[in-house]
Formats: sequence, C-alpha cells, structure tokens
Amino acid sequence: MNNFFLIAGPCVIESEDVVFYTAKVLKEIATKLNLKLYFKTSYDKANRTSIKSYRGPGIQKGLEILKEVKNKFGLEILTDVHDVHDVEKVAEVVDVIQIPAFLSRQTDLILEVARTKRIVNVKKAQFMSPWDVKFVIEKIESTGNGKIWITERGYMFGYNNLVVDFRSIVIMRKFGYPIVYDATHSLQKPSAESGFSGGEREFIPYLARAAVAVGIDGLFMETHPNPEEALSDNKTQYPLDKIEELLKQLIEIDKLVRSSSF
Repeated sequence: MNNFFLIAGPCVIESEDVVFYTAKVLKEIATKLNLKLYFKTSYDKANRTSIKSYRGPGIQKGLEILKEVKNKFGLEILTDVHDVHDVEKVAEVVDVIQIPAFLSRQTDLILEVARTKRIVNVKKAQFMSPWDVKFVIEKIESTGNGKIWITERGYMFGYNNLVVDFRSIVIMRKFGYPIVYDATHSLQKPSAESGFSGGEREFIPYLARAAVAVGIDGLFMETHPNPEEALSDNKTQYPLDKIEELLKQLIEIDKLVRSSSF
C-alpha cells in the first residue's frame, strides 16, 4: 500500500456490540479504500481525570474482546498500557502496544514494552518538544527493538487547551521512524468540563487534512457509532458514518504529497 496507514476504533471498550460493529465497519472501509488498518481501543483508561469517569472492562475481559476482534475480523490490534504488570499479557494478544502521552517518559514502562518486540507506538507528551523524542527512541532502541512509531497529539497551550505545531512532524521524521498524527486527541480540551475533557470535533477534518499535507505515515482517529453517547472522549471521537468520506479526501491529498519531489 502506498498511502498512510490508519489506526482507528472507539476510545475505550464499552460493550462487545460497539466494538464489533465498529471493527466491522472500519474493516469494510479500509478494504474498500486500500488502507492498512490497525484497530484501536482500550481495556482500561487509567489516566482519567475524575474518579467518576468510566475506565473500561479491565485487562482480562478487555483482552478477551480484543482477541475475538482479531480472530473474527482478521485485524491487527493496537492498545495502550499504563502499568508494567500488564505488558506481558497484552503482548500475547496485540500487535502494537501504545505508550500513553502522560507516560512517554516512564523509562521502566517503555523498556518493558520494547522488550516484547511488538511495534511500540509512543504518544508524544503534551509537554514534550519534538527534539526530545530522540531520547525516548534511544530507550526503545537499547532493547534491540527498532519497531517504533511516534504519534503527534498536540501541545498544552495554556490551561485546558491544545495546539498542534505541524513543524514537529517534519522534525520527528528526521529520526527515521514512522510518524502518526492523532487527529482526535489533538482537539481535546483536557479537563475543561469540571473533571471531564471537552473538545472541538468540528476541527478534526481541517487538522487531519493539514497533517496529511505536511506528510505523515499514519493517521490515528478515535471513532464511535454515536460519539455524543460515548463513555469516554465523547467530544472528540469522530462519527463512524462520516469517516469514509473524510478518508477519501485525505487519500487524495496524500497521493499528491507523495507524488511531489518537494
């Protein structure tokens, strides 16, 4: 495939129905558009702001569901880990293990994930400069694992707001590993709604088009059949019934960028 790969799925496992339906639709879209798809969802969102926030079904039930998605739809799976003790079990099921942005400087977690020899997707922290990513890369490389992705998801811009500096994509590509753009978390407003994150979903298509125009290897998008009813990140998950049309636009931009010698 000569275009960007897609990482997509609901933020967190809410039910088998939501996960299986979303996986089915995304598989159909990816096949139709000739996109490499990694299905993403989380079994535990341990970094929620409020104790009242939904976290997910937990590792045992969550991995059972992810394994069923893998077997039923033939999809490669990405999920995030927040605890060193989860890594071994997660590596038995998934293809890509994600380091959450808030934990992207946690050396023990990074090394434990890297030792699995799975692809490691590092979400660059909201407080981390693009040139500091090289130190995270060095930690992973020290284990002999060269399967590394780096994901841009915006910088803190004052309180409860994020902004994307697209120069970071250009800078980080120089490290020699695939760069992913997170089109949904980049438009969060962290903890802006009394302990719950808000967001500006209406800007997702615009920033996604900009990122593809700059030049990315992968696109990360959380999507849900009914975003406003989602139990996590309901202000930034993209409607599942709109994602195909957006992806078609992004593929055309990507083709133009890849055909240019600029």
